[in-house]
Amino acid sequence: MADPSSYRPKPGQIPDSPGVYRFRDEHRRVIYVGKAKSLRQRLANYFQDLAGLHPRTRTMVTTAASVEWTVVSTEVEALQLEYSWIKEYDPRFNVKYRDDKSYPYLAVTMNEEYPRVQVMRGHKKKGVRYFGPYAHAWAIRDTVDLLLRVFPVRTCSAGVFKNASRTGRPCLLGYIGKCSAPCVGRVSAEEHRELAEEFCDFMTGRTGTYLRRLEQQMVEAADEMEYERAARLRDDIEALKKAMEKNAVVLADATDADLIAVAEDELEAAVQIFHVRGGRVRGQRGWVTDKVEEITTGALVEHALQQLYGEETGDAVPKEVLVPALPDPLEPVQEWLSGRRGSNVSLRIPQRGDKRALMETVERNAQQALVLHKTKRASDLTTRSRALEEIADALDLDSAPLRVECYDISHLQGDDVVASMVVFEDGLARKSEYRRFQIKGFEGQDDVRSMHEVITRRFKRYLAEKERTGEWADGEDGLADTSSDPLTTTSPDALTNGLKDDEGRPKRFAYPPQLVVVDGGRPQVAAAQRALDELGIDDIAVCGLAKRLEEVWLPGEDDPVVLPRTSEGLYLLQRVRDEAHRFAITYQRSKRAKRFRSSPLDDVPGLGETRKQALIKHFGSVKKLRSATIDQICEVPGIGRKTAETIAAAFAQAAPAAPAVNTATGEIMDDEETETTAATSGEPVSAGAPDERRGQER
Repeated sequence: MADPSSYRPKPGQIPDSPGVYRFRDEHRRVIYVGKAKSLRQRLANYFQDLAGLHPRTRTMVTTAASVEWTVVSTEVEALQLEYSWIKEYDPRFNVKYRDDKSYPYLAVTMNEEYPRVQVMRGHKKKGVRYFGPYAHAWAIRDTVDLLLRVFPVRTCSAGVFKNASRTGRPCLLGYIGKCSAPCVGRVSAEEHRELAEEFCDFMTGRTGTYLRRLEQQMVEAADEMEYERAARLRDDIEALKKAMEKNAVVLADATDADLIAVAEDELEAAVQIFHVRGGRVRGQRGWVTDKVEEITTGALVEHALQQLYGEETGDAVPKEVLVPALPDPLEPVQEWLSGRRGSNVSLRIPQRGDKRALMETVERNAQQALVLHKTKRASDLTTRSRALEEIADALDLDSAPLRVECYDISHLQGDDVVASMVVFEDGLARKSEYRRFQIKGFEGQDDVRSMHEVITRRFKRYLAEKERTGEWADGEDGLADTSSDPLTTTSPDALTNGLKDDEGRPKRFAYPPQLVVVDGGRPQVAAAQRALDELGIDDIAVCGLAKRLEEVWLPGEDDPVVLPRTSEGLYLLQRVRDEAHRFAITYQRSKRAKRFRSSPLDDVPGLGETRKQALIKHFGSVKKLRSATIDQICEVPGIGRKTAETIAAAFAQAAPAAPAVNTATGEIMDDEETETTAATSGEPVSAGAPDERRGQER
């Protein structure tokens, strides 16, 4: 725990001007980003008596080891820079609105020759029109199904579209009138695009025009005694009205606005947003955040606005944003929103009328969201905290291990030896920091030597990057010397070069854990501790979890630590160990599959995976299939005579297959062993070095 007075700025060093500041920990990792109208006044608040600080603010300033700032010209620039740095560094102590789902949008791909209506999640793409977000994907599909009667825009995938174009036959929707079938030329690309534009106009709230037009056409058809056409138009009108009923009118003046409400207590806050377009609620979403410091409702609203509109431009930012409290100061935020939209944006608190009534509804939703979140999270937060405390007590650690790394070795009878490294922070998995290793240099089932090698390689990287960071801090490469003075006004890029690799990614190996867990007993623990001792690292705890009795082993101890079966600490260690085992064995299987050649059936044209499996299951091996007659191949379910002849011809034309060789042992394997051993292939990793890509199960 650091003493804030050790890095407190000297009087007069901090300028009395707008700017953005960052707190860094002892490893130069950014843990908090903030902005201020006056840097001098704002930073002075952090260096008062610790007893007077908010508990989480006190935790932040005692975790930090330095503070730095960048001066800007205006408060709008400070707002933009703060948002950019929060997105870049993902600081631990900043307000971060958490959401457990990706909201679906109704999207129209106007960037394609033949626009497509579909459900989309995730990042928005250029040239695509989005409507929503919706709470559920089925709500989008219900709306689209109703609107396709009137606006028969294509909804099929690119593969289905190409196949229909090739065969000249439309899909089912084309036959029943819910698609204009541009794939077979029923309408031109221009006519189909016009349909898509009308669909978008209707979704934006311009509904009256289309209803009046359809009603006029229905009357004309009835006058001309075209009753079937009139009935079809009547059904189209009913479909449009039914689609409109799904979004009730809430504001009579057809307002385009976003309403933001906040429900909060001392520790957490919930934010709810209603998107109103054309007077109707077109979408709803919500977030929850931890209150890291004593923060006002206006500041929470400001952070919500940053997250909501930080990457939006144009009409995605509405003309009017209604909030429960205004940010202080208001002008920079309003100017920033207007810049994102390209025209004036009104940010205000509704006082009376329909907008105030709707805001009360949004506030009730926010209150319910906070209550639901606490119901779900209470036991989870308490359990994780208790688990970390139990681990600290059992292992006699000075503090709870907030970052835990676990290592596991996996191999197949000594072949394809690999290792995994998984990371848990605050009791939760951080999959972006998982790493995989290949073990080279020796053969056989030697988990102890493998563990020693992996720990050595991982922490050699840590020491190397720590040394490089130290060299940077000493003033090399022409950068500012920050070793004696934690305060600096150098550029943001210069400040972070020491913690990024050549491709600009954060150097994850630069961050050490408080606890290293190995999958194994006393020998594996001793090997891990020996590797750390050889590197001169003495501030990282090591333990092992043996599978047989779930015993916790410590270095140099003859007897294990036995945690109760009901212990939350033991349960967390088991989760960490099991995750490391899963990640290691997944990688090992993918490597094993790469050692064997692919099946000869892969070269047979027109033969899919299902029929390949049926052939192997029927004959038992490729070798027996190669010697089978056409009549025998026809006996396999799903294999016709023409396909059987193609298979026989392919085997007849192919050269005699070379025997499969196990590259690790040099042994020749027959077809049967090859077919039963091959597994799903994966991407190889360069030998002798840890995989630097993001760890994720493939």
